[in-house]
Amino acid sequence: MIESIQNDNIKYLQRLLTDNRFRKKAGVFAVEGRQENERAQRFGYEPAAFFICEQIYDQAIPPGKINYVSDKIYEKLAYRGKTEGIIGIYDEKTATLTDLRPQKDSAVIIVEGMEKPGNLGAILRSCEAFGIDSLIVTEGKVDFYNPNVIRSSVGCLFGMNIYQSTNEEVYDFLQENDFQIFTTMMSDESGRLQDRNLTRRSAVLFGTEHSGLSAFWSGKGINTLIPMSGTIDSLNLSNAVAITCYEILRQKNP
Repeated sequence: MIESIQNDNIKYLQRLLTDNRFRKKAGVFAVEGRQENERAQRFGYEPAAFFICEQIYDQAIPPGKINYVSDKIYEKLAYRGKTEGIIGIYDEKTATLTDLRPQKDSAVIIVEGMEKPGNLGAILRSCEAFGIDSLIVTEGKVDFYNPNVIRSSVGCLFGMNIYQSTNEEVYDFLQENDFQIFTTMMSDESGRLQDRNLTRRSAVLFGTEHSGLSAFWSGKGINTLIPMSGTIDSLNLSNAVAITCYEILRQKNP
């Protein structure tokens, strides 16, 4: 039973939870919560170790290296404090666009310049819920294995095809694989989302909430907007993606 915050294993776990650079260098990441750990293992992530508080965790103990910690130590480590009772450490996976093999009706969401881990997690959750094949982040600045991404996606990160690349590489990939490209730029020529045919191989691109898609994507796709009737002229990025994902599902499964 580990009861000291000065324990070397606890110090190591704390760095994984708080230091992105250390996490990337180590090639592992931490996962808090029962559902999140279950999803990680279901989708083939290899656990290196677990930190378990027996006073809280009442499920079957998973196979692997187990570090038992006191409730006071667990409360200091965990974002959710005295709930869940389990934190796992897993090896990272890496994937590139060359691993993506789109089907004839594949739907891909592309987000440019992603910075906020919470937004990425929410987008992952919508993509998984509505059957999107892949999520691609271009020119991104967010670590996929940031604890906030895992937490806000409720572990959906582990079951999604997710890639990070440059605008140029993604555009070449879309052209080579005959994707319809739908951009979300303000324009008088923009059509309504529900009027686009999203049942064939399609990619919908979103930019940052602050400045939208960059000039790189100008003229490279069909401008498409979500119609709104209120006085506000924009939506939170994750909400806009969720509406789009649902419309793709609705068209494919009317």
